[in-house]
Formats: sequence, structure tokens, C-alpha cells
Amino acid sequence: MEITNVTEYQAIAKEKLPKMVYDYYASGAEDQWTLQENRNAFARILFRPRILIDVNKINMTTTILGFKISMPIMVAPIAMQKMAHPEGECATARAASAAGTIMTLSSWSTSSIEEVAATGPGIRFFQIRFFKLHVYKNRKVVEQLVRRAERAGFKAIVLTADAPSLGRRESDIKNRFTLPSNLTRKNIEGLDLGKMYEDNDSGLDRTLTWKDVQWLQTITNMPILIKGVLTGEDARIAVQAGAAGIIVSNHGGRQLDYVPATISVLEEVVKATQGRVPVFLDSGVRRGTDVFKALALGASGIFIGRPVVFSLAAEGEAGVRKVLQMLRDEFELTMALSGCRSLSEITRNHIVTEWDTPRHLPKL
Repeated sequence: MEITNVTEYQAIAKEKLPKMVYDYYASGAEDQWTLQENRNAFARILFRPRILIDVNKINMTTTILGFKISMPIMVAPIAMQKMAHPEGECATARAASAAGTIMTLSSWSTSSIEEVAATGPGIRFFQIRFFKLHVYKNRKVVEQLVRRAERAGFKAIVLTADAPSLGRRESDIKNRFTLPSNLTRKNIEGLDLGKMYEDNDSGLDRTLTWKDVQWLQTITNMPILIKGVLTGEDARIAVQAGAAGIIVSNHGGRQLDYVPATISVLEEVVKATQGRVPVFLDSGVRRGTDVFKALALGASGIFIGRPVVFSLAAEGEAGVRKVLQMLRDEFELTMALSGCRSLSEITRNHIVTEWDTPRHLPKL
């Protein structure tokens, strides 16, 4: 069967993966309402395409935190990718490099920071990687991870801000989810974790506050992106706290259920930042049309997660390459059919949302 869109990889992954592993990647929290709403909300946004514009040449390149990339489509952090494929995060990193875009490495990866840093072609431009940081109770562990990411040439820290505890994912409870015995979380292997797992919450620090964002800035020169912002209030605080950027995310519907889809709150967050920092979006992106809608609502770029890990399970590195290429091709077509030749030409007027007021056009 020829794969024609990224969602088709999910069915293949479901066939290939053990149930426990597939459910870990695919499921959301509790009733999984937010998991579904992340998709449904995109479907309620419609286009207002412009016609008779010369779209023979389309430029999708953009600059993220000073780094030029080929398109505003990047790879989100995904934990424990060797459960999906033996090459895990290294295969994903190579695919992102080949696409000329950014890969974000989870601190819960099954390939180490150093292993991922060693992948990819020799041209440094194509090795732009971010490191997603969970903050543990043991701050020395956090500091060690940040230092390792710096030494390995990572370009930014993505701080997970919406997980003082893990969301209640009932499929994981039913399956008694555990990392397969042949795999380890490579980045914390050999570290002095102390009582890190005493509360059965993976050592996450429930005392984490905005002061810790400022503490992070004292131990690294890397820019810090705050991931998990869903309100204008928190967006303003993030800017005040010195964040270099914001990722509007509901953790793919895996943390608190019955929060809005990220595309529904994106505009509120963008307005709250008043253009002072770039705003990105993850959770629910499955089409190039979704990428366009996010940019029209003010995002500087998007991150994709589940399509990456499902394609990795199905076809390894080649699958991830195909996912990135399909989204790129769909996004380019959406731009052409909307009359946009560059990202700067994508505007709010190119879409209509359910919260828009009726438009009154001037008389001819």
C-alpha cells in the first residue's frame, strides 16, 4: 500500500508494535477528549484563499532563534524511541538533518545526548538540535544534563512546564507500562538519582516555579523555550521570566484532559507576547494545511510528534523522512492554493475561525 498521508502510518505502527508500546505512544489522558479535540479544532478552521497570484516560486525557509531552517516544521520531543525502532532517536535525528530542520531530543530518550549529537551529515547547518528538559528533584542531575547538551552542541533548552506530575493515562495503567528490559533511559544512566523515583512519578519536581526558569538561565547560555503554555496569562509571565520563546502545547493530550486544543488558544498566547518572543505550536498537527493555519494565527513554526514515532516504527529513518517530506509538500501546496509565496505573506485574513466576527467588506 502506498502511503499518501502521515496519518496512515499509525495503523501500520499499531500492527507492528506490541500493544503496550503502541498504547503508550498513541493514548491520551483520562477520557482522551483533548487528544481528539487537538484534531477536531483544526477541522473547524477554514481557508479564505486568494487567487490569480503568481505562485511559481515558493519560499518556505525561516529563521528560528537565529538558525535558518528549510521549513517551519520541526520534530517534537518524543520519549523512548527505541521502543519503536532499534535505531530510535538517532534515526529521527538523521531524518531531521536530511530535511534541514530541527529535532528536539527528549531527556527520556533511549539514545544518549552524545549518540544523537554524533549523527547526521558533516555540515553543521543541518545539525540544529534542541534538548527537552524535565526538571528533577535532584538539581545536580538537571545541571549535568544541561552541561552535556551544551557540550554536545545542542542549541536550545525546551523546558517541560506542564508536568509537575505525569497525566493519568489509563491504557498505561491497564498495560502496566514499563520500559522493555533491553532498553534504558540513556541520559540518566549512571547518574546519582538518589530517591528520584520514590513517589512513582519519575522524579519530577512538583515544586518547579518561574524562579527555576531564572535559575536555569544562570547555568546555561542556551536560549530557553517554555513548553506547555495554554493561556495569555502564562505567556506574559514567560516573557517577563526571560523565555526566548514559547511552545503552545497540551502535551499531545497526555497531561490534563479537557483543556482546549492548542490551535484554539494559539492566538490568545501570541497576542499576549506582543511580538517579544516567537511562539510555536505542537499537538495535533497532521497536515500541511494545519501548519498553514497555525502560521496564520501567529505561530513561528510547529512541532510534530506522533507522526514521527509511528513512521519510525513502520519504516525507520526512511519513514520519518517521508513524513517530513509529505508535510512539506502539503504545506507548499497549501501556500500556492492560498496565494502565498513566502511565510511572511501568510496572514490572519487567509483563514476564518468559529470565534471570528462577521466580515464587512468595503463597497466597490
